[in-house]
Amino acid sequence: MTNELTSRVRADYGRARAKAFLNRVWSVLSGQPTNLLSYDDVKEKLHIGGPIYRGVKTVRVDQIAGSLNRYHAFDRAFLPTRDDTASRWQWVNRAFYEEVSLPPVVLYKVGEVYFVVDGHHRVSVAREQGQEYIDAEVRECSTRVNITPDLKPEDLEILHEKVRFLERTHLDDLRPKARIRLTVPDGFDRMLEHIAVHRYFMGIDLQRDIPEDEAVTHWFDTVYLPIVKVIRSSKILKEFPGKTEGDLYLWALDHQHYLAEQEGQPLQPPEEAAQDFIEEVEP
Repeated sequence: MTNELTSRVRADYGRARAKAFLNRVWSVLSGQPTNLLSYDDVKEKLHIGGPIYRGVKTVRVDQIAGSLNRYHAFDRAFLPTRDDTASRWQWVNRAFYEEVSLPPVVLYKVGEVYFVVDGHHRVSVAREQGQEYIDAEVRECSTRVNITPDLKPEDLEILHEKVRFLERTHLDDLRPKARIRLTVPDGFDRMLEHIAVHRYFMGIDLQRDIPEDEAVTHWFDTVYLPIVKVIRSSKILKEFPGKTEGDLYLWALDHQHYLAEQEGQPLQPPEEAAQDFIEEVEP
């Protein structure tokens, strides 16, 4: 390797380390973590299954946002964060300039996110050199919820609650088109309480024991969906950037119970509760 190429490879690594340092400073100042996602954390929280071998595929580099066991050595942009990466990183970078063909990296796929099993330096160099795609052996893991490369730690906690909610209610099997999203902590636990109360009053009204599956579908069809339809028709969601229909459903139910408990009013039907809430919060 020529002295010129040696200098270039070292300079590339120095720039990558400098960028990683600036990312870390930004993380401290903004409070936004820049760490890679940990596969073990995701596996524990989302109860994922697999992995199943899917063969060699071409993968977008910007969808690789996690690692099986080296999530401390690289940041979310796959920039090297430790000096012990220097030798290997520069060797891979030299191979890039000399157009040496390297083996495919090995990735786990969860939702829309890929986690590196083998090939961290190859992914890092590819991203730093502006490659959009990389060849990879892919093993896919099944999950009840989708995740994307911009997943944050707080999002993972809420998705953990969602997985427990789906495991308990089987709503994704009973109503496959249901897409409940929340940003409110403990929101899915509150929905489980709503379903339990709904099941109790269904039993009183119908004078019989109510199977849990029946209570779940009845709650979704007669309580959750009517409120969401009012939210959609009013277009009120645009007044709450970053929030979801599920968030507003919870707020509407909170408002309904506040009126019932504090003002002595009877519980409103779901559609009326949603409309009343919207009229309260509209500018």
